[in-house]
Amino acid sequence: MVISGAVVTNGPRKTDLYIENKVPILREQDVMTEDGADSPCRRIYFAIQLMYIDADNLPTYHQRYWQLVQELIDAAPSFLPHIEKINKHILNRQHYQALKLARKMISLEQEVIRGV
Repeated sequence: MVISGAVVTNGPRKTDLYIENKVPILREQDVMTEDGADSPCRRIYFAIQLMYIDADNLPTYHQRYWQLVQELIDAAPSFLPHIEKINKHILNRQHYQALKLARKMISLEQEVIRGV
C-alpha cells in the first residue's frame, strides 16, 4: 500500500489503520512498479501514479506523461478517445480518477495485443 508517498506493508499480525486526513492512497493491487510498466499504456499508468503520490515533482511527471501520450496516439490513434478522458482528469488534478481510466485502457491494450 502507498499512503501519501509512504510504502506500507502488512506485518504478521492484524492491524487497524485509520487515515484521518486527505492523502493519496493506493492499495497494493493498484500499485505498479517501474519494471511492471512494460507496455505503452502501463507506462502511462505509471506516470499518472507518480503524479498521484508525488505531487512535489508534478512538472517532471507531466512532461513524461505528455510524451508517452503522444507516442501512444502516434502508434495507435484508436486510443485517442480514452486519452482525452484521462487528460481531463489530469488537467483537473484528479489523478486517482485518471488512474482508474488508465487501468481500463491497459485492459483494452491487452485485448488489442491478443487480437494482433
